[in-house]
Amino acid sequence: MKSCRYQRRFYRDWARPKDLYSSQLVIKETDLHILTDKPLNKDFLKQRLNTYRLDIERYIIKDKRFLTALKPIPVELNASRIIKRMSQAAKRANVGPMAAVAGAIAEFLGQDLLKQGYREVIIENGGDIFLKTEKTRKIAIYPGRLRYWRGLSLKINPRDTPLGICTSSGTVGHSLNFGYADSVVVLSKNVSLADAVATATANLVQSEEHLNRAINFSKDIKGILGVVIIIKKHLACWGDIEFVY
Repeated sequence: MKSCRYQRRFYRDWARPKDLYSSQLVIKETDLHILTDKPLNKDFLKQRLNTYRLDIERYIIKDKRFLTALKPIPVELNASRIIKRMSQAAKRANVGPMAAVAGAIAEFLGQDLLKQGYREVIIENGGDIFLKTEKTRKIAIYPGRLRYWRGLSLKINPRDTPLGICTSSGTVGHSLNFGYADSVVVLSKNVSLADAVATATANLVQSEEHLNRAINFSKDIKGILGVVIIIKKHLACWGDIEFVY
């Protein structure tokens, strides 16, 4: 679940590939960094973002639990697609539905752009990423103030995209988190699920002694392709993960 307090996304200064067009779109709490292979139709994306935000805001008015719940809750059968997507992801990760909001918005907007003919799309929403690429990309892992892991990145191959790469931390950022991991990164084709599972996994990491439990939790969830957990000088990973510097 996200707070309303703005924090500058300074890490975006490090992610400006010369072969892609870079754009930013901010509406209320939603702050997006978008990279595309051709100039972005910002009016189109703004309209789509407003639609998804309105779906979420209207549902919260009907059921305030959707905003504050820390566990899964049922949603109405006639709820919008994004509400159902968030609810389904939350149920599989055993967290509240707002734990999937950033990933869901990135995922829905990314799919919208692909339908508009964009071949390469990267949408980053507070550390949660939708990625479709035609060339190999490096996605940096940010471990906060830890210098030990600076420069560590994931190598993402085009054949593995579209892909969700979502991050949660107990020491960095503005998200509600009950753990102490410096960085938890989860990969899934389902970006909403990756977001929810990253939160749930990070909540389990109280110390380095909990790494195995957290890894086992995430890898047992169908649809999760990989996970990386960093706490201080300890790193644990599972799945289809390739590191580069």
